[in-house]
Amino acid sequence: MTAFNDEPATGEALRRALGLNRRRFLSTCTAAATAAIAAPVLGASPAFAQDRGRGHDHGHDHGGDVLVPANKRGIILYTVRDATGRDPLATDLPSGFREVFKQLSRFGYRQVEFAGYGQHANAPGGASLESVQGAKLLRSWLDEYGLRAQGNHGFIPPSWPLTTADLDTFKKHLEIANILGMAHMGTGGDPTGSAYRADWDVAADKWNALGQIARREGLKLYTHNHDAAYGFLLDGGPLDAQGNPTRSSGIRKLEYFLKITDPKVVWLEMDIFWAHVAQYKFHTYTAHDGSTQEKVFDPAGLVVRNNKRYPLFHAKDGVVNTTNGMGYDMVPFGTGVIDYTTFFSRVGDRNYHNPMVEQDNAPSATDAGQSLTHAKIGYDNLAALRKRRH
Repeated sequence: MTAFNDEPATGEALRRALGLNRRRFLSTCTAAATAAIAAPVLGASPAFAQDRGRGHDHGHDHGGDVLVPANKRGIILYTVRDATGRDPLATDLPSGFREVFKQLSRFGYRQVEFAGYGQHANAPGGASLESVQGAKLLRSWLDEYGLRAQGNHGFIPPSWPLTTADLDTFKKHLEIANILGMAHMGTGGDPTGSAYRADWDVAADKWNALGQIARREGLKLYTHNHDAAYGFLLDGGPLDAQGNPTRSSGIRKLEYFLKITDPKVVWLEMDIFWAHVAQYKFHTYTAHDGSTQEKVFDPAGLVVRNNKRYPLFHAKDGVVNTTNGMGYDMVPFGTGVIDYTTFFSRVGDRNYHNPMVEQDNAPSATDAGQSLTHAKIGYDNLAALRKRRH
């Protein structure tokens, strides 16, 4: 197997990329190989933490050792969506945006990212706050509890070229974002679900145009991506029956998107969990000449090469599971194996990036308070991240 890598695909290079000492790297590879006969090549095994450096923060930043400053610690409200959607007349638990903001502020969070503006109809303000008046109410609560809104997974026009209706809705969301004091506005979806270069070219044209509109309103437009966007672009080789390419040059879809979009108007939010899933899943491709090539994905390396394009992160953790096709199961932040100490140390610029704790499966059907409990765990572990002392 020939290597075509972000850096040479040797065991030593991979060990360094994942931030492991030699003994831990070897034990990790051995364990992964033993756990799953059908697992991908060892080079794509999930990253384990040698020294997570986590514990309780007690409110102190300890100078330059802190990897995520206090004013940069955030959470996407999708993590606690059951709480914002809860009927305040039926429970004593925090319910609706205002009470959830109050609780998150008590935990120590200073930033939030929205995932829409809906809540329970009985909560103050009513079911939908997706309006200018609703945004003013939300802003008053954010200010009351010392929180800043950094972004929203909201409306990105699906059509291209834009329809008048879609453009009007997009502009309404920009207005709401500005009332809320956001620096960014985005979406939880990929620019396109296609693997073909031609479709990514169209997506880039659309995002460049939308990004220009957002920029005029003082906002950075961002796309949030899961694992599929880090698969390999199909851009050459024999064509299939529909005339589409079947092989790859080895560039990943999102790498290509970064290359062909305007860095002044298009931004990204890396979900670090899903980037590690991509590391596990997408490690070989068929080159234009038909040979099988190996290219291990390095999430932190992609950020380092495009650092200012990544103002936002989702800080989501996982434990190894080689039977579910993803390599990980989601767990509360700081209780898994993704090495956030190494990740944040490598990407640097701690006063620029805004990590948002996320846990998709935090809400529970049997424990109504679980998502907020896990939000507290996530905050404590994000606050506890420290640079390793040598």
